[in-house]
Amino acid sequence: MEQVDCVIVGAGVIGLAVAHSLAAKGLDTLILEAAEAVGTGTSSRNSQVIHAGIYYSEGSLKARLCVAGRDMLYRYCTERSIPHKRCGKLILATDETQEPALATIRANAAACGVSDLRFLCAAETQALEPELRCTKALLSPSTGIIDSHALMLTLLGDAEENGAMLSLNTRIVSGQIEAARIVLQTTDMATGEGFEIATSRLVNAAGLGAVALAGSLKGFDRQFLPTLRYAKGNYFSVAGRVPFTRLAYPVPEPGGLGVHLTLDLGGAARFGPDVEWTETLDYRVDPARGERFYDAIRKYWPGLADGSLQPAYSGIRPKLSGPGEANSDFVIQGAATHGIAGLVNLFGIESPGLTCSLAIAEHVAHILAPATK
Repeated sequence: MEQVDCVIVGAGVIGLAVAHSLAAKGLDTLILEAAEAVGTGTSSRNSQVIHAGIYYSEGSLKARLCVAGRDMLYRYCTERSIPHKRCGKLILATDETQEPALATIRANAAACGVSDLRFLCAAETQALEPELRCTKALLSPSTGIIDSHALMLTLLGDAEENGAMLSLNTRIVSGQIEAARIVLQTTDMATGEGFEIATSRLVNAAGLGAVALAGSLKGFDRQFLPTLRYAKGNYFSVAGRVPFTRLAYPVPEPGGLGVHLTLDLGGAARFGPDVEWTETLDYRVDPARGERFYDAIRKYWPGLADGSLQPAYSGIRPKLSGPGEANSDFVIQGAATHGIAGLVNLFGIESPGLTCSLAIAEHVAHILAPATK
């Protein structure tokens, strides 16, 4: 039986950030990932946006960790030469009835510590982005974009420099919570070989599989398992470069931020995500859904040509709230909640999880800090 100080389940951006933080504190850290590579799930199926921290409830984990994580992420990207750009974002009211929502968004952002938003009239918006149409807008100068794959590889490299190890193709079959340790039964997906790992600290950063993993641990009280819902978001691309340098978002809709325009670091545009509630992990994009995108996009970009949208990719958010329910907060569940020393469950880590990754890692390290070397 292998014994390590800390096991992190999930090599997405959250798991890798936690590994980076814990390994830097001297913990013997092992990262287990069921896939053949890091970051193949939610971490690679999003808009790759560095969020400013605008939309979340005052005092929530999402609000606090997004503002802190944004600043940490910009610093880390600069220090480690990770490709990123502080390009800014416009939130657009496309008719006068939506303008009060912009004021509400700005007030909420200020309450969460985001004080750099400013109103623009239609003419000021068009001076920045001539092809956009709106009656009023909010400019968020601290929103940006990032190469999330480069971020994850850098986090992994830094963690490995501090002694962390990564085991790919490794699935956890079951686990047992004992008096002073957690024992995991795992399988090598390539060879079928099984082996056991014992650890005094287990960080469940399994994303879409986090609730199932916690439920498979013998000795874990199932009353602490939230209900997980899958919210699929489909993205469509447009051929060629678009005439924009900033991100463009409509006023938010239930379940998400609306069909927005994001850019990658090469200037290519993506539109999405929409919100499609599902019960399966099916990442195929139905081309027919693109027909609904045209009307939504043309409200702020009337120049979008017929037939120009193409299916790009989709992502599935591990949401803890369902259709018609208020958006749920992150759940970072430690011994203070479930009573099991050394176990931290990360549930419902959806957007803005990428932005929050370093702050979430710091939060988890703080929970486990009393036992660090």
